[in-house]
Amino acid sequence: MAFSKSEIREIYAKRAGNYDISANLYYLLGFREAHYRKMAIQALDPAPGDTVVEIGCGTGLNFGYLQERIGEKGHIIGVDLSAQMLDRAANRINSRGWENVSLVKSDAARYEFPQEMSRAISTFALTLVPEYDAVIRRVSAALGHHGRMVVLDLRKPERWPDWLLNAAVALTRPFGVTLDLADRKPWRAMERHFTHVDYDEFFGGFAFLAVAENE
Repeated sequence: MAFSKSEIREIYAKRAGNYDISANLYYLLGFREAHYRKMAIQALDPAPGDTVVEIGCGTGLNFGYLQERIGEKGHIIGVDLSAQMLDRAANRINSRGWENVSLVKSDAARYEFPQEMSRAISTFALTLVPEYDAVIRRVSAALGHHGRMVVLDLRKPERWPDWLLNAAVALTRPFGVTLDLADRKPWRAMERHFTHVDYDEFFGGFAFLAVAENE
């Protein structure tokens, strides 16, 4: 059974302190998380001066990659449900001296996306939001015809044997992943609410990258 929002909030409150380290442990299994995040930023293709909203920004692991693209005149808005994760993100911001990052504690389903947003991204977070379809619809409306949305997340591999799938779910359960999330398919919602979507899978179909635009 999928975790409730309060349970997700509690999970990440407990994991905030060691989130960055524990996420990198998946490299031992061949899951190159940082590489996939860089792929997502490259697909997002933000330009200098862009305003980027990150849905489920966590501790800000993507902020450095985004800064390289948007420069000092750009703006990053990090939205997350967990105050503890945002505290870690704030520490990252302060230690780097970034003055163009805003943090917002909010449920993504309730967040009002700003009209000045030119890019939106979510990495390993949006599938945890039950209202992901409504979130994507509102992102599309806010972006209009000039923006792009990228979602990097996990999915249920179609060809994996049950024992391997169950093992993968067990390993990712500390981050709120359950097999019930397989019914949530953000890329399908992107196809409903955007006019063009590119979709790719990797790590044997356990992860996907979807890039959406309105033409």
